[in-house]
Amino acid sequence: MHSISFRPLHASDFAMLHDWLCRPHVAEWWMPVPTLAEVEADFTPMLAPDSTDRGYVALRDGQPLGFIQSYVVVGSGDGWWEDERDPGARGIDQFLAHADQLNRGLGSAMVRAFTDQLFADPAVTRIQTDPSPRNARAIRSYAKAGFRALGEVVTPDGPALLMVRERGG
Repeated sequence: MHSISFRPLHASDFAMLHDWLCRPHVAEWWMPVPTLAEVEADFTPMLAPDSTDRGYVALRDGQPLGFIQSYVVVGSGDGWWEDERDPGARGIDQFLAHADQLNRGLGSAMVRAFTDQLFADPAVTRIQTDPSPRNARAIRSYAKAGFRALGEVVTPDGPALLMVRERGG
């Protein structure tokens, strides 16, 4: 069994993150391929001490495995989750860095380890994510990590499948 851990994202990780976001298996689902300047602009705010968005480099046996972020769902802004009222709800987004890591159980192991870490905070009541309904691999991975599908929703990025893991789930 491999050890999965997480360390906070640093500005020194932006070039690596940019490289990962440009890889076809990530860009297909994450966002349009960004420039390094766009990565810096998008991810620098989560480095602020008062940010409710947090980015992490996931590590497998001490080596970079991927990226995962968490955020407080209430008040996330920009048209996201405007009906959410639970201050304990957290959202996550993630990807594996290397295409050869896909379909090996690493994504679900990473998500399970990260959500277990989030649930160590008693204020966290549930964790949600929103893969594209077309992203069968991500949906399977989240299900293996204990998430259940609640149904399709419309987000600022388009249709998504809202998936939730409850405390104890």
